[in-house]
Amino acid sequence: MAGIYIHIPFCKQACHYCDFHFSTGLKNKDAFISALKKEIKLQQHYLKPINNADAKEEVSTIYFGGGTPSLFSELELMDIFDTLNTHFNISSTAEITLEANPDDLTSKKVKQFKALPINRFSVGIQSFFDEDLKLMNRVHNCQEAESAVKILQDSGFENITIDLIYGIPSLTNNMWKYNLQKAFDLQVKHISAYCLTVEPKTALAHLVKKGVIKNVDEQQSSEQFEIMLEEMKRNNFVQYEISNFCKDNFYSRHNSNYWLKEKYLGLGPSAHSYNGISRQWNIANNSLYIQALENNEINFEQEILTEVQQYNEYILTSLRTMWGADLKYIETKFGNEYLIHCIKDVEKYVLSKDVLMYENKLFLTDKGKLLADKIASDLFEIEKSYS
Repeated sequence: MAGIYIHIPFCKQACHYCDFHFSTGLKNKDAFISALKKEIKLQQHYLKPINNADAKEEVSTIYFGGGTPSLFSELELMDIFDTLNTHFNISSTAEITLEANPDDLTSKKVKQFKALPINRFSVGIQSFFDEDLKLMNRVHNCQEAESAVKILQDSGFENITIDLIYGIPSLTNNMWKYNLQKAFDLQVKHISAYCLTVEPKTALAHLVKKGVIKNVDEQQSSEQFEIMLEEMKRNNFVQYEISNFCKDNFYSRHNSNYWLKEKYLGLGPSAHSYNGISRQWNIANNSLYIQALENNEINFEQEILTEVQQYNEYILTSLRTMWGADLKYIETKFGNEYLIHCIKDVEKYVLSKDVLMYENKLFLTDKGKLLADKIASDLFEIEKSYS
């Protein structure tokens, strides 16, 4: 169940809230593709089982993220696919996702994408109101957002997810309800909804500091989160992770593998990889990434995960999902001391009905989901005792 993530570090323009690595200039695009293909070759053994160097683990998901992967042409993406197929054992039923901006998804471009093995699109809509899109400095408008989804559907793509953002200063609760209803009316199978956050060193942080844009209101964000849960349930969307909802088992297999601690290889500048015992990340600089690979080297940092870090990561990711944190797994994987610590520290949240303990598993309640980070961090305290 291994996955591959490919970071495409190019965008037409910078969204005010984004703190991901990207460049708005395309001058290094060809050099980047050449470097990426070299990295694919150099990393072909990363996903192999640790105790069996001759085995070739099957890749079940591929995710093109960014940046804006939809900026690339059919031929450029096919060149990358061909290289992947040469060096990896990719499942015939692999989920292959391409992130796309609505303005890129013209009828002509989507027709070209039909020639690729892409079977899932993630469309960055964020809002169906132009004032919100302008505030966030998005390239597209609300008409293009709706049109993009319909073009994909008319072209035969059924597995479509859209991104929405709540907590935007200009977004009222009624507007948020409209955004959700618009998504339901479009009959998409998956919705990812994120609260707007003001990340340091972003344009949004600068504009908030100058008073040009109001800061995110925590009360408004909480209200819109609760509205989202209610509306999703009413429309039969399953919340399988705090920010992710789907119908008819159309959950993201790739992202679910992250939360379920499966191995994945990250390719491209700033991309992260995880093999069960260590985590590594490529340099977040296009020129230095390309320069290293021109010399058949990969510029990255690596961290060998301690038992404590592995436990903390399991708590953080599992609690966010509908599958919950498995107490039996904690005992088997980490030992009885970890289990005792976990049960002791979660007790107050069980009593306050923020966490449900059921069939030897821990689940966040709807009320607890608003406190997810705090609850998880409280369970991290084991590092003080056992590090």
